[in-house]
Amino acid sequence: MNELIAVITITMLAVISPGADFAMVTRNSYLHGRGSGLLSALGISLGVQVHVMYTMLGVGLMITHSPFLFVVVKVIGAAYLIYVGFSTIKSVILNAEISAAKSSITPWVSFRMGFYTNALNPKTMLFVLSVFTQFVSQDTDTLTLVGYGLFMSVSHLIWFCIVAMFFSNVVLRNRMLNSQKLVNSAIGSVLMFFGVSLLFSPLING
Repeated sequence: MNELIAVITITMLAVISPGADFAMVTRNSYLHGRGSGLLSALGISLGVQVHVMYTMLGVGLMITHSPFLFVVVKVIGAAYLIYVGFSTIKSVILNAEISAAKSSITPWVSFRMGFYTNALNPKTMLFVLSVFTQFVSQDTDTLTLVGYGLFMSVSHLIWFCIVAMFFSNVVLRNRMLNSQKLVNSAIGSVLMFFGVSLLFSPLING
């Protein structure tokens, strides 16, 4: 029971903590609508499963003990966030006003953006790895571990669907679109900040 409570508590705290996932869902929800935000949330939840699967296979442990592999993952993830953030800010620099009718992106792109944001984030990898190594005992059976992994994904899905629903609300979305230059600059800067901080943060000891 203590193990279950620990997993639930740590997962919920990690999910609601503001980060790149939150910024990405907010961006897509207000710019491209509710459907885009919900698909990004789905992508994030499946991105979590990537971390869960390779951690259960022991690959996550191997990556954290291989500085080169870990740096590769970190650089790719950081570069993606910086790219998306820069692209968002660039629309402001170029005065690329995007109306609600012209700001749609394909469902696949919405899903892919959420998936990449989470799957390429080594901080999520370390979160999953810490849960499975620090709070789960060696006696925990495989079915329970799978259940913990599914709980992590579903928790992310529920929370970010709520975020998507909130920021795609018609009234709020129209206000944000009317202040699109300011909002785009803020969200783009946040994404780039997370990318840069991820790139230079000492996530593991060499």
